[in-house]
Amino acid sequence: RRGGVIHIGEDVCQWTAERTGGKYYPGSGQGVGWVKDGELIAGVLFDNFNGRSVQMHVAAIGKRWMTREYLRFCFRLPFTTWGVNKVIGLVDSTNTEAMKFDLHLGFEVEARIKDAGRFGDLFVLSMTRQQCRFLKD
Repeated sequence: RRGGVIHIGEDVCQWTAERTGGKYYPGSGQGVGWVKDGELIAGVLFDNFNGRSVQMHVAAIGKRWMTREYLRFCFRLPFTTWGVNKVIGLVDSTNTEAMKFDLHLGFEVEARIKDAGRFGDLFVLSMTRQQCRFLKD
């Protein structure tokens, strides 16, 4: 069993931002972490909420964090609790592992912005409430 505990807090925001190469400003987002054996092993940072959409940034250590319980929580929060239409993810074109992961989750590529990523182009991915399989079970 992959047991763990969901943890919500500012510390998750900072932890996730540090691992994704982003910046986090206190109070500007919501963090949802997965803690196993007392260690934060995954974090989702939601920011840039505008009422209709929110950006989602994901960081993790290894693969022990990917449970249906955690994924359900991380998608129900924006779609069900906050009522957004879309969750948006930004992925650098050189980060093939993140791209593969996001596409597997159900995100779709909406745009590619040349020379806008940290190391390459920037892909804009999105998922609608209707596309989200984690709301169905």
